[in-house]
Amino acid sequence: MMGRIESVFAKKGKTAFIGFTVAGDPDKEISVRIAKALIDGGTDILEFGVPFSDPVADGPTIQRADDRALAAGTTPDTIFAIVREVRAYSEVPIVFLTYYNTIYRRGIDRFYREAHDAGVDGILVADMPVEESEEVVEIAQKYGIDPIFLVTQTTSDKRMDTIVRHTRGYLYLVAVLGVTGARKTVAPEALALLHRVRKHTDLPLAIGFGISTPEHVKTCRDAGAEGVIVGSAIVDIVGKNLHDPAMMEKELRRYVSEMKNAAGQ
Repeated sequence: MMGRIESVFAKKGKTAFIGFTVAGDPDKEISVRIAKALIDGGTDILEFGVPFSDPVADGPTIQRADDRALAAGTTPDTIFAIVREVRAYSEVPIVFLTYYNTIYRRGIDRFYREAHDAGVDGILVADMPVEESEEVVEIAQKYGIDPIFLVTQTTSDKRMDTIVRHTRGYLYLVAVLGVTGARKTVAPEALALLHRVRKHTDLPLAIGFGISTPEHVKTCRDAGAEGVIVGSAIVDIVGKNLHDPAMMEKELRRYVSEMKNAAGQ
């Protein structure tokens, strides 16, 4: 049976839109409304950031969202409850982007079991080197959760082969050196990375970090990316409309729809 993530990428000729939001930002209720707005706008895969006190891969926009979520009292229990609500609303694939400490403190087996039971399809552990991932990957596969890994411009060909062997679902290609945040253009180095990784795998390739405009989506699509991942631009819309959730939802739906149109869908 084909999994939800695999089903998205089975639609040939389409570039999937992967929308990121921080779970629990700015609180549980509005976080669920944000997720539903992203889905209603056409998001193909929903990526929840698990808020963390020291998110080393993230820029200021997402750091502020993490702070808001933690200040609202967001815990793993809160996040699994959010996922269950979203799963009851939609069959869209749900992916976590998290840090290892959160998983370790919960207990690896327990975290993945609860994620599976809530309806999570994939988990990317941002600070877990592939060389230290054997136990986590084994448990992820035990619960039918795709282990997703990052590939960057500095990843060697040898290490890339190791990452590919451990990855299911899709590979997350980091478009820029540095942290998350919207950029003006898609760097030529990102497209060069896409072409280099393609020589190593037939896995779907999704480009993230700095993707924020329809022009960025078109550039990635034309280069052959199967997916684009957008986080900071979405979280910016949330941050600018904290006192008007209805406007926030409207803006999110509009933004995702525009980005989807650029992806040719």
